[in-house]
Amino acid sequence: MRTKCGVLTLLAPAKINTTLEILARRDDGYHTLRSVMVPIALYDRIDLVPSDAPAFAASDPALSQGNLVVRALELARASGRYAATLHKIIPVGGGLGGGSSDAAAILRAAMEGELGEVAAIDWLAAARTLGSDVPFFLAGTGALVEGTGERVTAVGGVPDWWVVVVRPHAFVGTADAYRLLDGARAKLPTGLPSRPRATSVSLAAIDALQRRDFDAFAATLVNDFHDVILAAYPPVADADRALRAAGAAHVLLSGSGSCLFAPFERENDARATAARVDARATEAIFTVPFHHDRAWR
Repeated sequence: MRTKCGVLTLLAPAKINTTLEILARRDDGYHTLRSVMVPIALYDRIDLVPSDAPAFAASDPALSQGNLVVRALELARASGRYAATLHKIIPVGGGLGGGSSDAAAILRAAMEGELGEVAAIDWLAAARTLGSDVPFFLAGTGALVEGTGERVTAVGGVPDWWVVVVRPHAFVGTADAYRLLDGARAKLPTGLPSRPRATSVSLAAIDALQRRDFDAFAATLVNDFHDVILAAYPPVADADRALRAAGAAHVLLSGSGSCLFAPFERENDARATAARVDARATEAIFTVPFHHDRAWR
């Protein structure tokens, strides 16, 4: 967050799911999950200018209607005071949480008094109304996320590790991803396997992050959507093969896709791998470190 010439600039980081366990489908159609999410230094930028004529614009005009930035400003009781501009960098529909992060950036600024007097509202409840990933982004660091996204346990500061993120030539809708996963699971002869929390791969991932043990962390990477999405979307499978052919030892889908990422302990290894990726298999390649929030240094 920075202020220059009367413009308040907010940076909204993307996230990766280093684990994503889809546990069960509830009667209301939602799925419970267990996931380790880590913010990364790939940012959307939101510029807020004090104005008597509130307005909203986005670098991608397709995002101008019904945007979460506007909804977050309304919930923070600040919509009548600013002209907001969203500079979109995080790929849309890539499983990187850009829209949720944009909303959380507004809420955090409001909570910290950057948008004027702090409103007396339940900020976590407000975050939940905006989207299941928004509470995670309020934490500002890596976290274990459970339930339908409302239970967030921060891990503290994250290691100085890097990721290569690729955007395939494909868009994966969240509803379609869950339909594919539910369909695949319906064919299992024994139903869903038991996944006790105490022995969860996600808790092992948290432990590895906190100990800064990269090899142990890499061994925990799992995403229940990974195989079904690669099978259903050939461009995502092509991007996965391109990353592995470039030397990435570990490749995983983020969220329900379509973006994939490969983690690295060292920047040089990440950049060398990114340089070898066959660009024909991707729309975009990003090489960035884990995001470090000022509150968790």
